[in-house]
Amino acid sequence: MKRLILLPTLLVTFFLQAQNKKASSAAAAPYFPPPGQWQHRSPSTLNLDSTKLAEAIQFARQKESTAPRDQALAQAESFGREPFDQGVGPFKERGEPTGLIIYKGYIVAEWGDPDRVDMTHSVTKSFLSTVIGLAVDQGIIHSASDTVAPYIPPIEVFNPLSPNESQLLYPFTSPHNRTLTWDVMLRQTSDWEGTLWGKADWADRPTGKPEEWPTRPRNAPGSVYKYNDARVNALALAATSVWRKPLPQILKTYIMDPIGASTTWRWNGYRNSWIVLDGAPVQSVSGGGHWGGGMFINAYDMARFGLLTLHRGNWNGKQLISEAWVKQSLTPTGAQPTYGYMNWFLNTDKKLMPNAPATSFVHIGNGANLIYVDPEHDLVAVIRWIESNAMDPMVKHILDALPK
Repeated sequence: MKRLILLPTLLVTFFLQAQNKKASSAAAAPYFPPPGQWQHRSPSTLNLDSTKLAEAIQFARQKESTAPRDQALAQAESFGREPFDQGVGPFKERGEPTGLIIYKGYIVAEWGDPDRVDMTHSVTKSFLSTVIGLAVDQGIIHSASDTVAPYIPPIEVFNPLSPNESQLLYPFTSPHNRTLTWDVMLRQTSDWEGTLWGKADWADRPTGKPEEWPTRPRNAPGSVYKYNDARVNALALAATSVWRKPLPQILKTYIMDPIGASTTWRWNGYRNSWIVLDGAPVQSVSGGGHWGGGMFINAYDMARFGLLTLHRGNWNGKQLISEAWVKQSLTPTGAQPTYGYMNWFLNTDKKLMPNAPATSFVHIGNGANLIYVDPEHDLVAVIRWIESNAMDPMVKHILDALPK
């Protein structure tokens, strides 16, 4: 009789244990926001200090960039003394200081206008390196250690204003450029030489004697780091040629749609960066806003991309970017250990952000625009239009609000 009574009791116990285990597992599963939605959580529910978060937001507002909000004017002030400094892509006036703090996948704080589409400048480079990573993942590029030259045929410029003139581009045929790999291009250690879209490589952030700018000896690939947008644009042109499609379409199909990004982001090139590809005009996009163009995007979409990189290319169980590529992106560059693949800025030896973990990394663009990614704390923060020297103190403010 006792056995008959115990049996249903044991069954109920096992059922409750199974349900509790299932609930516990669901609670521990990472949260990924579905398209068009993003759950907010009050700081207190996640043991965050709401007062310190409020102080972080106030700090971000106080440290707004002093550069003009008109991005064409800001560009002229930053790069106006460079040769060939004229903008050739679109600019727009930016909004107020804006940001999001994402903890364990949930929005716990936001300020400004996160829906506003603004230039994000060199954060664009992280999207560029991603589409190259996708080409490697899919075998279109066999390895990042391959030289670029064998992948690139002569490229015809599309110029409807001069239909009777034909111009071919040979961006990787000089003796130096033939030695360049995808890897050194991604790490900004290529010293690629040439002129593209009216911008000479030597004219971007020139150093040394002006009379030696165009003729100086080239550095061996991988030996010297130099942040250079002309070379980034050459890489974008190479990636466009390899994919045989506009890069924004690749990014949309394989990354932005799967992570639930909005329909408002745009990746722009220049007015003169059009080529003929398989009989159709295609714009080769830029890797930033140095001369205009680049990614125009809102803070929510930036945060989704940051969350994807936090999870090492995995989005809700689907591996959109291979872990191998993320690992390469996070591998320090020999000539510049705080730089991985563009534009993954690393906190190697805590040099970039002394107050952040060494394992954190940042996608950074002029403005300053940044996506701070902190796997150690399951944290992503988008911070837009802050002074560059305030980035580390801002991160400290956020980290001070986390559970101790």
